[in-house]
Amino acid sequence: MTKSGKQWWTRPYEGKVFRHNAGEIICSDALTLLRSLRNECADIVFLDPPFNLGKKYGKDICITDRKSESEYLEYMTNIISRSSEILLQGGALYLYHMPKWAIRLASEIEKHLHFRHWIAISMKCGFARGKRLYPAHYALLYYTKGEPAAFNRPKIPLPLCRNCQKELKDYGGYRKYVENGVNLSDVWDDISPVRHNRNKHRSSNELPEKILERIIQISGRPNGLIVDPFAGTGTSLFMASKYKMQFVGCDADIDSVKIMNQRLLAGRDKPIQQRGSIR
Repeated sequence: MTKSGKQWWTRPYEGKVFRHNAGEIICSDALTLLRSLRNECADIVFLDPPFNLGKKYGKDICITDRKSESEYLEYMTNIISRSSEILLQGGALYLYHMPKWAIRLASEIEKHLHFRHWIAISMKCGFARGKRLYPAHYALLYYTKGEPAAFNRPKIPLPLCRNCQKELKDYGGYRKYVENGVNLSDVWDDISPVRHNRNKHRSSNELPEKILERIIQISGRPNGLIVDPFAGTGTSLFMASKYKMQFVGCDADIDSVKIMNQRLLAGRDKPIQQRGSIR
């Protein structure tokens, strides 16, 4: 139960718990957490699992990001199935992954939820591997449980030339319709990876805040609940608290959980007032 008295679980969490007024952070396996939550409690489930590339995400040698493809597919299938059960009717599930796995896991999500978008997020790494084209995007799959209960279409600023600061496009007679920005599309090419140590909370990968901000702008609502079972350094939870949403997040690595806790404590009581409000 959170400090505010809300309870989303049907059985006590397994693992260390940090409680905040807006939610809870748990050191636990993702599937264990999801099985602790009650059905139909979440407005948004955000999944950013390890990509099964053998990367190191914590100091615990028992935490591995290397399974056989069949084991990984079975694990993610269970994650997706349980995630769909904890979604409210009209709730949204977002899966962030490489296209290789997104296309496989999409068929599993289709068994439970309704497809809305394959969002392509440009993330340039600068080199190609093997006999492949240069990979320049990640997939963000967006599904809902029936018709979306919340859907907002964010506006983004008009793209400008980085040198002269003039608009890159000529909108002709439609210029008056984009005075307050252009509608967000399903290709996000204005996302910058978090590479510099001054902006990172750990040495391994970290999601840009803008991705989570847009997800919450699209599908969030005040006092609604976002669940992130692979929360890493807590970007989703941090943005949820900014937009006055509740949250439940977890990670199997205790050091990451402590980073989340400190990040939320440092940013508390600073909600976003004007920019991109959700209804």
